[in-house]
Amino acid sequence: MANLSQMKKDLRRRRAWVTARKVTQYLMLALFLLLFLLARRDGGWSGEVSNLPFRLDPLTMLANRLAGPAAAGAGLAIITLLLTLVFGRAWCGWICPLGTVLDLVPLKRGRGKRRPPAEGWRMAKSILLAATLSAALLGSLTLLVFDPLTLFYRALTTALLPMLDRVVLWLEGALFRLPFLSEPVASFDAFIRPALLPVTPDHFRDGLLFGLLFAGVVSLNLIAERFWCRYLCPLGAMLGWLSKIALFRRVPGESCTACSLCPERCPTGTIDAQKGYASDPSECTMCLECLTTCSHSRVVFTPKPAAWQAYDPGRRAFLNTIALSAAAVVLTQSGALAKREPPFLIRPPGVREANEDALEVTRCIRCSACMRTCPTNAIQPGVLDAGLQGFGAPLIVARLGYCDFACNACGEVCPSGAIPALSLEQKRLTVIGKAYIDEDRCLPWADGTECFVCEEMCPLPEKAIVLQEAEPGGVRAPLVKRELCIGCGICEYKCPVNGEAAIRVYVPDAAVA
Repeated sequence: MANLSQMKKDLRRRRAWVTARKVTQYLMLALFLLLFLLARRDGGWSGEVSNLPFRLDPLTMLANRLAGPAAAGAGLAIITLLLTLVFGRAWCGWICPLGTVLDLVPLKRGRGKRRPPAEGWRMAKSILLAATLSAALLGSLTLLVFDPLTLFYRALTTALLPMLDRVVLWLEGALFRLPFLSEPVASFDAFIRPALLPVTPDHFRDGLLFGLLFAGVVSLNLIAERFWCRYLCPLGAMLGWLSKIALFRRVPGESCTACSLCPERCPTGTIDAQKGYASDPSECTMCLECLTTCSHSRVVFTPKPAAWQAYDPGRRAFLNTIALSAAAVVLTQSGALAKREPPFLIRPPGVREANEDALEVTRCIRCSACMRTCPTNAIQPGVLDAGLQGFGAPLIVARLGYCDFACNACGEVCPSGAIPALSLEQKRLTVIGKAYIDEDRCLPWADGTECFVCEEMCPLPEKAIVLQEAEPGGVRAPLVKRELCIGCGICEYKCPVNGEAAIRVYVPDAAVA
């Protein structure tokens, strides 16, 4: 009876550890979402607070450092590395928001009894890690689009939150038609805007693409539980290599009865029955599910040397990856866009000065924090605007929004320094483009119709757009004083001409075709 009582006590203790892990997961996910939602200029938290998750991410901070000067606050990533050296890949099992989402959407029914891919597939994430860091050494951070934090944040910014916003608007519109609900609906809308949702809906180019990319990562659970974490995650690979020398790791007890229950419960499939139910510490996320499966407490967590696995890439695989990554970066950097920059590639204020290459935006970790915090929805994710090397980097699309003369939020929230933290006075003097008028589309020039919207909207103290004196019987037409123009784009955004604006902002000193 005493043994039975002790067994029950041990089981409760082990279940308490698993409960603690799940509670921590949900709290970390909630904190990540809270930081995301409150990363707004109007009443939002400061950039140093809202971008904290990225500064704790050792992959984004290391890649950023390899590509250029270290970002402010990058040293916080050491906390994650120290945590890994003690507890292994606890970040993946306890903290990572994408990992928590994958646990919440396991898709077990859809997977059925399908066997996971061969163990050799686990090498893919280490290869992706090597490619990411190799490219970073050559100044390209494009592959950071596969970092789990940037992937999740970008999907939230460009797809998931805009989709939620439209669902809320649709429901509010439907309920508002009922007279007795109109006032509560209006009060609810005033409560959530701008605190949680934008006052006006955000519109992002290629939001469907980024939404589908995130959905694809989740859907991979149909092939194997936590497929992303097992086979593809470059951050997981980095933490996995450190976990091989971690202080605590899972070790089967000497009295293991080979009941084969723990391999079925392991979400990353790293417990190998053919190796005495041992597990690879670089694949174990410290989820502790094996503790509750073993009815006799025959699993312990203790220091023990890690064995080399067949799927761990060797020196030849790393060298080949480095060579291929270097070749790919060099080829993209020698493409046609590198010779003549696209005329409408308008970057946020200070980007051209803070980065060696405006095409690649060499310090940008592709996190989309600037897009989230932009109050006018002007900052958009690049896809092929600057070639593959500029994928995911921010650019300003003036027809969708303008660079607010009274805002410097993007620089304050940027965790990598790709957009420098300019003061408002500095930002107002920073040239990001120059406006040109298409006289064939401009209403006064082409049709003799009076229009002075662009001149009226120009925010500069000494306006960069002036109206010429009207000829007898004619109307005044706008002219751009380009020596004053900073390229904020409000003239292009407000231009009343349908379709392409009659006044457009070009990159600084760009020739007009």
